[in-house]
Amino acid sequence: MGTSDEAPRWRGINHLALTTNDMDATVRFYHGVLGMRLVSTIGTGDFKHYFFEIGPGNTLAFFEFTGHDVGTIEKAAGIAPDYPTQFDHLSFNLPDEQALIDLQQRLDQYECGVTEIIDHVTMKSIYFTDPNGIALEASYWVTDPTGRPANYSDTDVMFTDITPVSSVEELVKTGDVDWTPRTMLVGDDVVDPA
Repeated sequence: MGTSDEAPRWRGINHLALTTNDMDATVRFYHGVLGMRLVSTIGTGDFKHYFFEIGPGNTLAFFEFTGHDVGTIEKAAGIAPDYPTQFDHLSFNLPDEQALIDLQQRLDQYECGVTEIIDHVTMKSIYFTDPNGIALEASYWVTDPTGRPANYSDTDVMFTDITPVSSVEELVKTGDVDWTPRTMLVGDDVVDPA
């Protein structure tokens, strides 16, 4: 099998699947408080799988497994955990500062805890938590690096890590990485939830 030199033409995130023990509270928060329209539901005797629109073609999804407690992640965004995890927080993109202020006020109106606006130089953000304990962020790019070629030598604004990993050093030198890792599926079966 050959490989293609052309990178995939990504269109965003079809869905990011998270878990919940309370789908009803999840719908009430994401659809009701955040205004993310519920666009699809799948349900069997074993689980529910619901999808919320976060932009054209992009959804956030949740699984609720019947009779199975998935626990909660109660962790503040950007703080090192003291347990194994591959997830820190989820940030939703907003168009500008006024949209960020409006969401901050909306969260406050719905009596949901929310931070002041944090200036990260390249973006500004607010932080809050969903009913499942999942750390959330809403951000807008002050300087949007997407949709245009990356300038890997921009160490003043976009690439400010003073000790970058070797792959970033390769990108600065050649515009590409020297090697890529191999991966394997976990388990033997892929289950179609539909």
